[in-house]
Amino acid sequence: MGDVVRYDPSFARRSDVVGHLGLSPEQKLTSALCMLAYGSPADQLDDYMRMGKSTVLEVFRKFCRAIVGMYSSTYLRAPTPADLRILLHKASQRGFPGMIGSIDCMHWEWRNCPTSWTGQYLGHNCKPTIILEAVASYNTWIWHAFFGPPGSNNDINVLGMSPVFDGVLNGSTPRVRFEVNGHTYDQCYYLDDGIYPSWSTLVKTLSNPSSNKEALFARCQEAHRKDVERAFGILQARWAILRGPARSWDVATINDIMLTCIILHNMIIEDEQVDSDDEMEDNLDYEVHDQQPTNVDRDIPTLTEYLARNNRLRAAPTHHGLRRDLVEHIWNLHGNN
Repeated sequence: MGDVVRYDPSFARRSDVVGHLGLSPEQKLTSALCMLAYGSPADQLDDYMRMGKSTVLEVFRKFCRAIVGMYSSTYLRAPTPADLRILLHKASQRGFPGMIGSIDCMHWEWRNCPTSWTGQYLGHNCKPTIILEAVASYNTWIWHAFFGPPGSNNDINVLGMSPVFDGVLNGSTPRVRFEVNGHTYDQCYYLDDGIYPSWSTLVKTLSNPSSNKEALFARCQEAHRKDVERAFGILQARWAILRGPARSWDVATINDIMLTCIILHNMIIEDEQVDSDDEMEDNLDYEVHDQQPTNVDRDIPTLTEYLARNNRLRAAPTHHGLRRDLVEHIWNLHGNN
């Protein structure tokens, strides 16, 4: 509450022209949190919060903008080298060295979508929807959130618009080196479902396993890929406003609502469970190094490097080779169980 009041002075309690005290910060924040947590309409809070409908809506929009403005850099950041150490350690324990999360998309219905935009936003359930692409880790922390593509797109279209791999292409992500089945790799990867392309930074399941090794890999991959599905479920269970259709009229407000729920979700995870380097082992089978960001400009050498990174990112042979190594690695770990 103190951060919000300092960020936006309109949340502070003020006097009117005749000296009467106005609404307190506690009233304003409680009304906004009630709308997020319970999905309450604005006019339902009149008697409880002693606030008018228009005031509740104005406070709600300002609260969401304040949360996004203050905490995005902290709770919607990319993993730092310290974060990567923890993520890679946990993934290695689960049988997937080099894995830093799972990626998937979620649709949020938009009830008040303008009629002229309905065709563009018409989703898979024949209703206007807006898509959220997210990356979640083992503890359902959401490391990446890209919200806003119309519901008529599929996961591949959203991936093409998403900035999820911009850091890889620009060379600004930490360099990671790990070993799987005797082969060395230098790019982390996400687990995904079958619709995603065969890129070196994505590992899909095997839809038709032909051996016990492949069947075991498919079970493990599908089980751990559910991290992002669990994150979506917890997000909707914790913030009821996301379970029902979005009632706002403009995309900017809906975007602020979604990002606010994700930021508060990550805050709660940070408060409930904290991992640190203290539990890390000394003999790690991967290396994490800081890498300074490289700005992409019109210079030919830099453009060449950018295109080389893009080719490495989309390399299907690396994807299939990594998946074969993971099949053998998981079989060696759990095949006799």
